Amino acid sequence: MTLSLSRPDLLKEDCYLAGEWTGSEQRIAVTNPATGETIANVPKMGAPETKAAIDAAEAAMADWSRRTAKDRAGVLRKWADLMKAHRDDLAVIMTAEQGKPLGESRGEIDYSASFLEWFGEEGKRVYGDIIPGHQPDKRILVMKQPVGVCAAITPWNFPSAMIGRKVGPALAAGCGMVIKPATATPLSAFAMCVLAEEAGVPKGLLSCLTGGASDIAGEMTSNFKVRKLTFTGSTEVGAKLMAACSENITKVSLELGGNAPFLVFDDADIDDAVEGALSSKFRNAGQTCVCANRIYVQAGVYDQFLEKFETAVRKLSVGNGMDEGTDIGPLIDRDAVEKVKEHVEDAVSKGARVVVGGGPDDHGDLFYTPTLLADVPVEAQPSTEETFGPLAPVYRFETVEEGIRLANDTVFGLAAYFYARDYARVMHVAESLEYGIVGHNTGLISTEVAPFGGVKQSGLGREGSKYGIDDYLEIKYLCMSGVEARS
Repeated sequence: MTLSLSRPDLLKEDCYLAGEWTGSEQRIAVTNPATGETIANVPKMGAPETKAAIDAAEAAMADWSRRTAKDRAGVLRKWADLMKAHRDDLAVIMTAEQGKPLGESRGEIDYSASFLEWFGEEGKRVYGDIIPGHQPDKRILVMKQPVGVCAAITPWNFPSAMIGRKVGPALAAGCGMVIKPATATPLSAFAMCVLAEEAGVPKGLLSCLTGGASDIAGEMTSNFKVRKLTFTGSTEVGAKLMAACSENITKVSLELGGNAPFLVFDDADIDDAVEGALSSKFRNAGQTCVCANRIYVQAGVYDQFLEKFETAVRKLSVGNGMDEGTDIGPLIDRDAVEKVKEHVEDAVSKGARVVVGGGPDDHGDLFYTPTLLADVPVEAQPSTEETFGPLAPVYRFETVEEGIRLANDTVFGLAAYFYARDYARVMHVAESLEYGIVGHNTGLISTEVAPFGGVKQSGLGREGSKYGIDDYLEIKYLCMSGVEARS
């Protein structure tokens, strides 16, 4: 498959290893989920190459960490500017390998670049402390220093943004990083590395490797030089990585699974709630960790919401993400399609009714029609499992307390949404929802300026905001003696 790019050199088929574009004999095919065509064949690397990348990052850190924060910020700003300058090419690469509509891909490029710019500036504000001494001749200083070499394992659903959100704070803090992008979508990561090199990121400081997950991740978690691992993906894999990192007491941050509730109370603006549900649920064909997975509507406005939501869902256009006007692209693979199918069949078998969709779309094997289910029982699979597809199950609830109880009845706690206007109710619901992120009267909550992360089995740590750089820093306490004033 040939892509139409202004800069063809952004499409790389080799890994970026210690500042060099490096191939391997064994290759992995990267295919377009909309068409099934092969876009590229990327290297299958393993533990030896990962170790080499870690060693290179440690060596490059020696100089990088001694540079001023302003100097590092300048490199990150230039990298962000280059990404925005080449937004269209980067979006084409992303849509080709991931499937999302071009408009969403362009938005993701800007979102990814925003983290590079933001954390470059935050690096200038990594402040220490002077603490009053406990004895007359003592002075206590607190300083923050880079944690060390960092490893990042990123997902396929946001192949650029999840790298920007992790590499931005790492480099701003003075760390080096080795990235393992998802095998399904590595080309966006490679393109970012091309621009990182142009922006002045030193050779060796950043590497990006594709290959066997167990081989690469195994080296990342067992190599003592790696002092921090950051992962976005499933809770099951995150738990395994956390256990592996415990051997070396490696610092971890984990952004894991979600099962986001979307509550509509009877005092909500229904038109706004419909718009919010549509944008939250169907962005990236429902393949986001913060998308609405369970839609709870209070009985008094249930029928009104359902009627308007049905009208909106029917207007969604399914197709190749490269085509103008496409709202819903393909799912990433056959397993994703089967999971949506399983959730629909399970819900219907337990009493739910299909209002819109309910089956595969004729655009291709990996397309599924936007589906709206009504009268879904709480026993249905979407109540406890993340669907990760274009399925919107709508449940009915009676009281505010019942809605809160249903929303919290999950092991996950990443994102939640609710629509209401009564001030007392708004505060009560916001404080009662057991989630790291809560959206009130909005279905879109992601921004570089806010802390992104979950509670319970949805993860550890926060990304973005002024808090996002903390996980890439260590605190050192310096006790100085013999500094009492002398006559």
